[in-house]
Amino acid sequence: MTSLKKKYRIGLNAAGNAALLSVLLWVVQPSFAHAQAKPTAPALHFAPHDAQTDAAFDHFFNMEYERATQEFERIVEKRPDDPFAVNRLLTATLMRNLYETGGMNTGDYANDSFIGRAPRPTDPKIKARIKELAQRAEGLEEQELKANPKDVNALYARGVTRAQFAVYTGLVERAWFSALRNAVGARHDHERVLELDPNFVDAKLVVGTHNYVVGNLPWSVKVAAALAGLSGSKEKGLAYLRDVAKSDGENSADAKVILCLFLRREHQYEEALGYMQELAAKYPKNHLFPTEVANLQRASGHLDEAEATYRKVWQNGREGKYGTLHYEMAAWGLGELLRSKKDVSGAAAAYELVNQAPNPDPDILQKANLAAGEMYDLLQKRDLAMKSYQIVLAGNANTGPADLARRYIREAYKE
Repeated sequence: MTSLKKKYRIGLNAAGNAALLSVLLWVVQPSFAHAQAKPTAPALHFAPHDAQTDAAFDHFFNMEYERATQEFERIVEKRPDDPFAVNRLLTATLMRNLYETGGMNTGDYANDSFIGRAPRPTDPKIKARIKELAQRAEGLEEQELKANPKDVNALYARGVTRAQFAVYTGLVERAWFSALRNAVGARHDHERVLELDPNFVDAKLVVGTHNYVVGNLPWSVKVAAALAGLSGSKEKGLAYLRDVAKSDGENSADAKVILCLFLRREHQYEEALGYMQELAAKYPKNHLFPTEVANLQRASGHLDEAEATYRKVWQNGREGKYGTLHYEMAAWGLGELLRSKKDVSGAAAAYELVNQAPNPDPDILQKANLAAGEMYDLLQKRDLAMKSYQIVLAGNANTGPADLARRYIREAYKE
């Protein structure tokens, strides 16, 4: 998928194992089947597209979700019986909701805490719309498969619908068993597509992601996955994802995002940076891509380059290049970088920048104010620290940052 909000990282500890399972729900989101094969490439099967569809795609990956949704709505009106068109609208509706409710912050999936944490509420009308679109798409797909069980387009489309609904049930409804059932169904559909047509490159996105994730699970968890009919190979997964990333398919962007997550785990930063820089150049209104470039530069030890990139993203946001999107992630990343360099004063100033962003994400805002308070305590500026902690408590008082703020109000933060 395409559009992610913080850091593409997953740990190898017990918490990381849970995150690896959750990534089946989160990153396995093929947006659409849409591509043109090169003249020398084998014939591929893709959904029809036109200038209107291409424009909608551009809006989508530039995070102009309202315009993208409007365009996909119009396409569905013109082609009401096209499951690909319905899936596109489903994806845009779901991704817009996840972004607006903070569900696209993949940093939250790096530990087990997100499983028990209640998500920000989704408008019941949006929930109903997502369910209606998923049911509509699956109905169209089942109708086509009833007529021809080997219809690769219908099988692929059903896999997309199941993958999207897995994301919805997992991240919005927190219905984990339903989510995993749909995720497994998506993989099986796309494996069947590849059996029937090995050149259907877009189908490798789900299958490749599942292979990498399962291939990284500890032995005991792999056994459980095998009982559910899931096997995995890290090498095969990366190979499949590279095939999709290098293709002309619409899933190419999604594959690059997922590869960046996995390549970071493998410490293959140069390749990951190449993919993310491509996306940043192609979709200049999407602040997530250049922010992830900075994250990768930081992870690879290029701290000066990372600092410059974070500052550039922040400045671009202040100049209005990202509208009201949550570009404060760049300020948060800058604060974390400066903190790692022991630049306590600089880190405090960076964390404070989050308060200047238009409509900042409430979770990031809380974490930034808590971090600013910690820096002020280290600088022995207790009055400023107390002010920051009080701001944290003025938000959601039932969060981890709020608990820490209460502790630091009683006793100053110390490293």
